[in-house]
Amino acid sequence: MRIIVNGQQAFGRSVLEALLERDEEVVGVFTAPDGDSGSQDPLKECAIENDLPVIQPKSFRRESVREQVSELNPDLCVMAYVTLFVPETVLNIPTHGTIQYHPSLLPMHKGPSSINWPIIFGEEKTGLSIFWPDDGLDTGPILMQKEVAIGPDDTLGSVYFNHLYPIGVDAMMESVDLVRNGDAPRIEQDPEAGTYEGWCRAEQAEIDWTKPVDEVYNLIRGCNPQPGAWTLFKGERLQIFDSRRGDSDDSNPGQVVAIKEDCIEVAADGGSIDILRVRPTGGGKVHVPEFIESVAIKVGDVLGK
Repeated sequence: MRIIVNGQQAFGRSVLEALLERDEEVVGVFTAPDGDSGSQDPLKECAIENDLPVIQPKSFRRESVREQVSELNPDLCVMAYVTLFVPETVLNIPTHGTIQYHPSLLPMHKGPSSINWPIIFGEEKTGLSIFWPDDGLDTGPILMQKEVAIGPDDTLGSVYFNHLYPIGVDAMMESVDLVRNGDAPRIEQDPEAGTYEGWCRAEQAEIDWTKPVDEVYNLIRGCNPQPGAWTLFKGERLQIFDSRRGDSDDSNPGQVVAIKEDCIEVAADGGSIDILRVRPTGGGKVHVPEFIESVAIKVGDVLGK
């Protein structure tokens, strides 16, 4: 099949590399426009390294972009981490249509931060879906799904990089084979079922230490590494990344109850959190011992103010 890859970032690159390793006929690569940083998207880099045509549209709604897709005469489009909306007029150009990766068990957790929210909500499983996109948001028919367990101490990073990323690349390859063989399912989603959540950004990542300790811990690990849960310390924002459940359960929420060799222990409702790695305002990520050396923090101080 003549395949188009539409995506970006490391996941997009890994999908393209996997297709090329299988000697698939990739006829073009679509990726996001270059940003202001000057760094090149990993998918674009891979396409250039393999002498593949690269197209970087600002919008897929333009007739010129539809013409560019049509001129490639594709049999299948594979979408791997796409942030620009692609209308059905483009999705349906390839002979066999378009398949897309989404890191949740659709129809649960439709939306852009679908890895964060299951962890934040304290769920014990998530997964990935390969589906046939349509003009809705993550609403098209399901081709394939894979379940992934969420461990009690998993973070966004561990769930994605250890599970959803590698399993997702393999699932994409499996799905391409099903399409080629004419065996790819199209299981309609129930439009009344499932959930949708928007972006998990800094606004949603503020820690409320008066919440039950499980909710606080789930928020921290569901935002690690992005967008980074945060609290105030002496009026300045302090992001919290690596953490674990603490031992204390008898102090005021937000209060520093202990300063240990590798952590700061902070109380929440019904328990405590050991903070292991932070990023203060204007600085980089540091382990707590380095943070303690640079600030005056002591037992009895209260976070969140």
